[in-house]
Amino acid sequence: MADLSAFPITQKWTPKDPSVLQLFSFPTPNGVKASIALEEMEIPYEAHLVTLSDTDVKSPEFLSLNPNNKIPAIIDPNGPDGTPVGLFESGAILIYLAEKSGKLIGETASDKARTIQWLMFQMGGVGPMLGQMGFFVKFAGSEWEDKRPQERYVNESKRLLSVLDKELGDKDWVTGQYSIADIAIAPWLNALNFYGAREMVGWDDHKNLVAYLDRFMARPAVDKAKNIPPRP
Repeated sequence: MADLSAFPITQKWTPKDPSVLQLFSFPTPNGVKASIALEEMEIPYEAHLVTLSDTDVKSPEFLSLNPNNKIPAIIDPNGPDGTPVGLFESGAILIYLAEKSGKLIGETASDKARTIQWLMFQMGGVGPMLGQMGFFVKFAGSEWEDKRPQERYVNESKRLLSVLDKELGDKDWVTGQYSIADIAIAPWLNALNFYGAREMVGWDDHKNLVAYLDRFMARPAVDKAKNIPPRP
C-alpha cells in the first residue's frame, strides 16, 4: 500500500485507496481534461471534489500540492522514479499521463512534437482567451459599460476558432489522430455554450468545429468523465 502521508492535501481529502492515482479537481474545462484522459487511458484513479471556493482551493492542504490554487492536481503513488509524485497544471498532467500510459501522444517523436504543439496552442491561446471572454460575456465583466475588453476577447476567440476550423478541414482530430491535444481543446469549445457566447463568435459558421465537438462529446470516456468529480 502506497504511503501518501508526505502530501498534506491527503489530510483534507483522504484517499480511500492510496494505491491508485489521486485526482483533485472540479468539472470545469480545465478540470475535465484530467478525468477524460484518465478514462481514455484506463488508468485507475480516485477523484476528490475540490470546489472553487477559497475554503478549498486556498486551503493550506490544497496549496501544499498546487501553490497556484487552481484545479486540477494529481498525486500518482506509482511515480516514474518509484516514488509518489504530485503535479499541477492541466497541460503538464496531460503530458505526464500520456507518457505514463504510452497513449494519446503519438507514435513517433514527430507525432509527439505536433501533439504538444497543439496542446500548447490551447494552453496559451484557446483557454485563456475563451476564459477571459466568458468573464466579459457571462460574469461580472458583462456589466461594464466599456465594451472594448469584451470586443477584444470576442474577436480573439473568433480568430482562434477560425484557426482550428481550418486545421480540421481534412481530418477528424487536430493532429490527425485522437490525442491529448483534443482532450485539451474540445472542453473549452464546449464551454462556449455555458458562456452563452456561441452566437457571438459565430459558432454555427465553423462547420468543421461543430462536427469535431460532436465527435468528441460522443466518446464514451468523455461522456463519463465530463462530470467527474460530480458537481455538488
